[in-house]
Formats: sequence, structure tokens, C-alpha cells
Amino acid sequence: MTKHLLSIADLNKGEIYQLAEMAMAFKKNRQQTDHLRGKTLGMVFQKPSTRTAVSFAVAMYELGGLPLMLNAQDLQIKRGESLPDTARTLSRYLAGIMIRANKHEEVAELARHATIPIISGLTELEHPCQVLGDLLTMMEIFKVRRQEDLNNFQVTYIGDGNNVAHSWMLAAALMGFVLVVCSPEGYLPEKQIKQKADALLALSGGRIVYEKDPETAVRDASVVYTDVWASMGKDEERDQRKKIFTPYQINKKLMSHAPKNAVVMHCLPAHRGEEITDEVIDGPQSVVFDQAENRLHIQKAVLVHFLQQPK
Repeated sequence: MTKHLLSIADLNKGEIYQLAEMAMAFKKNRQQTDHLRGKTLGMVFQKPSTRTAVSFAVAMYELGGLPLMLNAQDLQIKRGESLPDTARTLSRYLAGIMIRANKHEEVAELARHATIPIISGLTELEHPCQVLGDLLTMMEIFKVRRQEDLNNFQVTYIGDGNNVAHSWMLAAALMGFVLVVCSPEGYLPEKQIKQKADALLALSGGRIVYEKDPETAVRDASVVYTDVWASMGKDEERDQRKKIFTPYQINKKLMSHAPKNAVVMHCLPAHRGEEITDEVIDGPQSVVFDQAENRLHIQKAVLVHFLQQPK
């Protein structure tokens, strides 16, 4: 059965740790290889992208394969061709598809009819590859050497309970660390993700805590994480959200309540002066651009893991 990556929960703890180890090896010795020689990755974009597009393209090239950019506006889907027909056709040409989509259900439908791996490059529900790269960054910064060591960490996510927050919840539930989610009332993560995470938590020993006060939320944090207050598709809400989310800004005052060795993460792009200040994102605790670089290395590991699977 073809294995897809639509959710971070499509992986288990051991697989996530192995992906991070593989990515670290790729990072340590960055060169062109022949892991995916002769294979082509189709990259479908319904939304704008910088890090996802470039990191997947460079990763595929450096693994010896071909990245093929497919703008959704140029495909026959725009003219009414069904997703099942598109999946069946592209499966005859490609080794895999990475898709950045408006709706998670569209990616799921593509996967149901494809005979090649489908990798989510972001939907409104999850952003699995982003958080895999973030886990790699956390393991690298804190020199995590064993899976069990992750149990000692707390990630504090402050801001909108969006797709990135959802993937962090599932990651904490799978890997067994503590995640503190600090979001305004009315902007908490979706119930279906909470239920999915709760079921996984029972097996891992991890914890997800919901805390309204940002200063309390960062008190024991190893990682303080934020994202834009208005995700793609919600730009019309930006002014309204600014008023609601202002107390949730990651700034020097808030970071004074976090441990001195805590690091700051942001998945980018950042709206500087809104969810995070220049002083913090450019400061000594920021590992934001390490995160951005690590998207390339984790993407290599993901592509090898999924595109080398037996037919």
C-alpha cells in the first residue's frame, strides 16, 4: 500500500527520529547524491511559497532527481478535470507529488486515487514538513541524542491555533514532550485535532496544556514558537486579529519570563512588529533561520523515505 504524508501523525515516533537523524547526516555532508536518480517529483502549488517550494526543489535536485513545478492554475484541474483523474494520470509519470493546497480534503482525495506517494506541503489543517524541520532544529540545538531525551522538553506555542499549531500538537502527542498552547479565546486549535492528539497522548506520555497567559506559558519553555496572526486566506481578518493578538506578541518583555537558554522559533514569513519584534527575531535566542535552512535537510530525508518505498 502506498504510504503518504498528509499529517505528521502518518509517521510514528521511531520514523520521525530516523528522519531527523537522516537529515542531520545530509546536513553534515551536503553534496549531490544519486538517492533519487531517475525520479521526478511533481510539485503542485495552489498557494504562494518560498521555503517549501525552494527547499523541496533543491532537495530533489541534490538527491539526483528532477523537481517539476506544477502551478495549479496551469493544470487541467482549473478547467474541471477531477482530482481522481489527475491523480491517476500523474501517477503514471511521477515518482511522487508534493502539494501545497487550499483544502486538506483535496490532498486526501488525491492520495486516495494516487499510486505514488503524496506529500503535504501545507493545507489549512496541517503543515507536517514544517514541524518535522522544527523538531530537527530542536534536536540539533539541544543536542538530543536519544528519543527518550525529547521527554524533557517543553515547546510553548503562542498565537493562532492554526495548521502549524495542529502539527505541533500531533508531534508532541507522538514524541512525548510537553506542548503549551497559548491562544486567545475563539482562536484555539480545532476540536478534531485535539481529539486526535488526545488519543495519541495516551500512548506516548506527552502532555498538551492550554494556557491563556503568555507569561505563564513561557515560564518553563525550551522553545518559544509563534506564527503569523492571520494565515494565508485570512488576510481580510488581519486588522481585527491585530487587536486581539497584541498581548500575544513575542517581545523582549515576554522573553524575560522564559528560561535564559530558551530559543525562539518562527516558521516564516514573519510580520515583524506584529507577532514578533525585530529585537527578538534578530536576537541571540532566535534560531529562526536555522529552522529555515533545516527545511532543506528534512525535505531530503522525507523524499528518500517516501520515494524509495517499494512499489
